[in-house]
Amino acid sequence: MSTAGPKETRHGYPAARDGAPLVVFDFDHTLYDGDSGGHLFAWLVRRTWWRTALALLIAPVFAPMIAFLPTRRFGIGAFVWAGTIGFHRRRDLDDLIDRYVVMHTEDIRTRLLPIGIDVLHRHREAGDRVVIATGAPPELARAILTFVAHEDVPVVGTRVGPRLFGVMATRHCHNEMKMTMLREAGFAGPVAIAYSDSTADLPLLRAAERPVVVNPKAGAVELFRRVLPQGTPILNWGCADRAGDAAAR
Repeated sequence: MSTAGPKETRHGYPAARDGAPLVVFDFDHTLYDGDSGGHLFAWLVRRTWWRTALALLIAPVFAPMIAFLPTRRFGIGAFVWAGTIGFHRRRDLDDLIDRYVVMHTEDIRTRLLPIGIDVLHRHREAGDRVVIATGAPPELARAILTFVAHEDVPVVGTRVGPRLFGVMATRHCHNEMKMTMLREAGFAGPVAIAYSDSTADLPLLRAAERPVVVNPKAGAVELFRRVLPQGTPILNWGCADRAGDAAAR
């Protein structure tokens, strides 16, 4: 009779148990202090003077779009395009992302939130089904977690594809679409716990049996308290410019 223990992932965590709780983490302002996609896109644009000039030229039209949910994908996509024009395949963007993460490893490491990473560790050690659902390109969050945090965790994120001699967002993993893309990626069944900072993730937080708000904007706290179940934790995991109750590591 075999005495082998449960299978492990390549980083030593037990494989998720059959029927294990599904735990969903947002990435930006939840595990990462800041807007990871914005940092990447700024680097893409600043690589050459003419990309910077192109981004400045389109900014009056596309920058305001980022502030509004119906047009956010087009606003973000325009700056991704400015940073990737001349690269025609999603794989080209993935290669640039890997280069960006390697070049900025130390800065990225300081932006990863230790409390959030500890919570992620504990869920994985418990054998829970853990997935990251982010508005950033999935390769970016995956590269940061793999190269910097040494976490091989599934990521669902914004899809990109070739557009007008560059790469643009084709499907934004955001708001209701985040839930749709999670289901399409095979993460079916009830969400046991969801962690997010954003009111755009209210569909995810409302779907969770145990929503946890982390690092919210101060102006959003009252909304979270009004629309989420009474007693929902509203925590701060280390974002100095965000609200929430201080949480011990």
